[in-house]
Amino acid sequence: MGFLWSLIVGGILGWIASLIVGKDIPGGIFGNIIAGFIGAWLGTSLLGEWGPEIGDFYIIPALIGAIVLIFIVSFIMRAMRKND
Repeated sequence: MGFLWSLIVGGILGWIASLIVGKDIPGGIFGNIIAGFIGAWLGTSLLGEWGPEIGDFYIIPALIGAIVLIFIVSFIMRAMRKND
């Protein structure tokens, strides 16, 4: 049950981050889950473990990490489209 809860929280974090940034992550719900997981790792690595914790995610650093990740992915996708 813990893994399922982590998937749900990761997906919600990725979705909220894409709403804040105003750009969709490729892959739909799976992209949101991946952005949530990688963003959580990135955020806690850079900012540490603080704030409320839900489903083994520290919400504030995870959300900030997911926002940074979506900015990076959207920048790379835009650069790849210009080269085509």
